[in-house]
Amino acid sequence: QVQLVESGGGLVQAGDSLRLSCAASGGTFSSYYMGWFRQAPGKEREFVTFIRWSNGRTYYADSVKGRFTISRDNAKNTVLLQMNSLEPEDTAVYFCAAAIRSFPPVGQYDYNYWGQGTQVTVSS
Repeated sequence: QVQLVESGGGLVQAGDSLRLSCAASGGTFSSYYMGWFRQAPGKEREFVTFIRWSNGRTYYADSVKGRFTISRDNAKNTVLLQMNSLEPEDTAVYFCAAAIRSFPPVGQYDYNYWGQGTQVTVSS
């Protein structure tokens, strides 16, 4: 049973940084894509970024490119999301997700497993 547990959310001011972690267990993640999504109140869940565990390939939504960085720690089976230069528009619940796909997954329905989410609030 794959489990994903996010941590690291919180309340910060605009311009600050925050690092989210996703601890993964119960699977052989070397064959997975690991993604981050976010959902703001009243809005649909949106793609943020993914990393392919096997080769470290990454992809970012335009809205976070240059500010967010996704990485993985193989020894700890953890995926990290470093978020810099945060803006109030980044306020959302952030979800970690895992996909077993042969193509780069950018849609929420491409993902097989989800964490419970962690709240990120950026004040202006």
